[in-house]
Amino acid sequence: MNIILLGPPGAGKGTQARRLEERHGIVQLSTGDMLRAAVAAGTPLGLQAKAVMDRGELVPDDVMVGLIDARIVADDCRRGFILDGFPRTAAQASALDAMLERRGLGLDAVIELAVDEPALVERITGRFTCARCGTGYHDRFKRPRVDGVCDVCGNSQFVRRADDNAVTVRTRLKAYRDQTAPILPYYRERGLLHTVDGMAEMAKVGAAIDEVLSETATAATEH
Repeated sequence: MNIILLGPPGAGKGTQARRLEERHGIVQLSTGDMLRAAVAAGTPLGLQAKAVMDRGELVPDDVMVGLIDARIVADDCRRGFILDGFPRTAAQASALDAMLERRGLGLDAVIELAVDEPALVERITGRFTCARCGTGYHDRFKRPRVDGVCDVCGNSQFVRRADDNAVTVRTRLKAYRDQTAPILPYYRERGLLHTVDGMAEMAKVGAAIDEVLSETATAATEH
């Protein structure tokens, strides 16, 4: 199955994509990872992207779609792929569709992880991790059993991501609303969009996604 996961930063797209990889054997495609790999390998697309980035500009849509085009023909994508973080704009969505059509492929489902923004801000800004082993905690939802001591390794040093602050998170949410949310109607009109509650417990979100994929697979066999 070929799937897109949509949702603002912190909605849990990466977590659910990894879960889908493990449960269904579908490969998670991160455009950021593909871009870095292409630049490091010195491929034609990578060199083109590097020149753009060195000028401080955004990588053009055709380069990003080209990276995906080159990646989905790999053997590990035979069972399908999950796009997480792409497309971000209507132009990217249209370019992705055109590329897939040329390949004789299509999308099976676009899954939106819907969130409550104030609650999401609290979820993100409260996160911190053990500086030694990386175990994750939260000011409200997952405190260490002994305050100031990691449950796993006993370390007493913790760190927070610099961008996990309310101002930055709200800026990222606004960017999602302005740029990416407008592509939801594009996929809804084509009958591809499915919305699940991204604020539910991780396992419940995963179960809701599995239900969408099961219904999609059933519908495909009936046609």
